[in-house]
Amino acid sequence: MRASRQRPSIPGRGLGLLVAACLLVGAACGDGGGTSAPEAADGLGGVAVPDGFEVTVLVDGLDGPTQVVEAPDGRLLVAQLNGGERDGTGQVVAVDPAAPDGREVLVDGLRTPTGVEVLDGELWVMEQRTLSRGPLTGGDRRVVLDDLPYNGRSEGTLTAVDGALLYDTSGALADGEVVDGSGVLWSLVPGEDPTVVAGGFKHAYARTVDADGTLWQTEVSDGRFDGGPAPDELVAVVPGGDGGWPRCIGDRQPVVEQGATAATCAGALPSHALFAPGATPTSVAVAPWDPEVLLVALWADGEVVAVPRGGAAPVAAAAWLTGIEHPQHLLAVEDRLLVVDHGGGRILAVERTAG
Repeated sequence: MRASRQRPSIPGRGLGLLVAACLLVGAACGDGGGTSAPEAADGLGGVAVPDGFEVTVLVDGLDGPTQVVEAPDGRLLVAQLNGGERDGTGQVVAVDPAAPDGREVLVDGLRTPTGVEVLDGELWVMEQRTLSRGPLTGGDRRVVLDDLPYNGRSEGTLTAVDGALLYDTSGALADGEVVDGSGVLWSLVPGEDPTVVAGGFKHAYARTVDADGTLWQTEVSDGRFDGGPAPDELVAVVPGGDGGWPRCIGDRQPVVEQGATAATCAGALPSHALFAPGATPTSVAVAPWDPEVLLVALWADGEVVAVPRGGAAPVAAAAWLTGIEHPQHLLAVEDRLLVVDHGGGRILAVERTAG
C-alpha cells in the first residue's frame, strides 16, 4: 500500500507512559531524534526538541484541534471540537499557513470530529459514528456510513491510500463477544462497499505508510485483561491480519480469561513497539528527515517519541518532543513535521536545522 502523501486524533483519555531509554545507536537513534535529550524552545511554554531541530507555532487560536491534512490548494484542513466533545459544535476549518489569521469554516455542527481527509476531489469527515463527504468548499454533505459500531469513544482518524479511504471501527464487547463489525480496519473506495483490511484491534486510531509500502498503525488498548491493563502498541499491518484483541494483548500475550493460550496468539500481528497502558498513541508519521524513523504522538503523556523502523521487535522508543499537554496528530509535509497541540489549540512546525 502506498499513500499519496505521508500524512497520516482521542480527546480525553488515559494515564502516563513509561518511555523506554534510547538504547539505539547510529542512524536508528541519532538521525531520527538526535542523541541529545530534548531541549526547551524559547517562547513555546516548555515545548522541547532535540539539539539540531527547531519548533515554531504555525497556527494558533484553534479550539480542540484533532486531525490536520493538506488540501490541494496548499491550505491546511483542520478538524476541531470547537467546544465539548459531545456538544455537536465541531468544525472543519481551512487555514492558509502563509496567512494563518485568515481562516474559513468549511463544515460546522459536527459531533466529535476526529478524522478529516481529501479523496476523490472531496472533503471526508469522520465524526463520532458517522462518515460523510462533501465539496472541498464546504456546503452540502452526504452521509456515506452511519451508526458505525464503536466503543463509546470515537472512530479515530482517516487516511487516503491508493484511491481508498482507511478508517477504523473501534472495538466493542457485548456479553464477552466482539460486536459484529467493530475492532476492524476498513478500506473504502468511493462508490463501492467497504472491505476489511485487518481485524482484532481495540482501537486502530491512526496510521501512515512508509516509502516501502508498509502500513503502520497505532493501537489504543484500554480495558482490563486478567486483572490488569493492556499496553498500547505500534503495529505493522498485514492485509488479512489479526491484531488478536481481545484474546491477545501487547506483543501476542494471551488473555487467560478469554481462554487464549500462547498457541492462540502465535499468529497475531506482533507489536513493533509497546507503550505503557494509557499512553494513547493518536498518530504516527514517518520522520521527514529520516525514512528509518517513525514518530508517534502519545496523547496522555504529552510527548512525541521516536521509534526505529527496523530492529528486533518490540523496539525501544525514545522521547523526541516533550512539553505538549496533548499532542494529537502528526503530519509530514515536505521537510517539516506538523504537530497538532490539542490542549494548546495550535499547530507546531518542527524542522531540522543541522545534520
